[in-house]
Amino acid sequence: METKDKIIETATEQFMRYGVRSVTMDDIARQAGVSKKTIYQEFSDKNQLVYETFKVAIETDKCSLQRFPNSKSGVIGHLVELSAYIRERFTDINPLVLNEIQRYFPQSWQLFEDFKKDYVLKDVIELLEEGKKEGYFRPEINSEILGLLRLEQMMLSFDPIKFPPSRFNILELQLEIFEHFLYGIFTEKGKQAYLNQKNTKQHENHN
Repeated sequence: METKDKIIETATEQFMRYGVRSVTMDDIARQAGVSKKTIYQEFSDKNQLVYETFKVAIETDKCSLQRFPNSKSGVIGHLVELSAYIRERFTDINPLVLNEIQRYFPQSWQLFEDFKKDYVLKDVIELLEEGKKEGYFRPEINSEILGLLRLEQMMLSFDPIKFPPSRFNILELQLEIFEHFLYGIFTEKGKQAYLNQKNTKQHENHN
């Protein structure tokens, strides 16, 4: 593995576990098994390291989302995979990470905002439209409004004022909000199809 990739991999693991601000360049150097001087040969400062790390994380998320069933080939399958992905993605994440990025690393935050607007929102709207056509979602819902609402719901769980990490588990929070959103837009047909596929996937995972 290239030295730069090793540093980014280590930084990602440390940031996700402990938060961005509490992890120092010394911490990353020690965990990566390199000198701090080596890190500064690859990255001008911590700001650039955070930016590069966040950029790689977003690209990884894009690749993961692209592996889901296409909305046109399976709306319900897409939702079940998305639920599983949320479970995997948020199991070990420190809930303060995004809040710190937003407050202290504006360039990195802009990457995330662009990802939400140009990629995630588009994907959610397409999914909602296809689900309406197939009779899984209520036909009267406004897909653009619901898409924007879904993004805001996802971000809400990272607000440490509204949902203090000492009281709420980020994974449970994300899954609860996600399912609440779905049950608000499902038709009876959609609800049954989702429960059936979800139970099938859970059964497969346990075997």
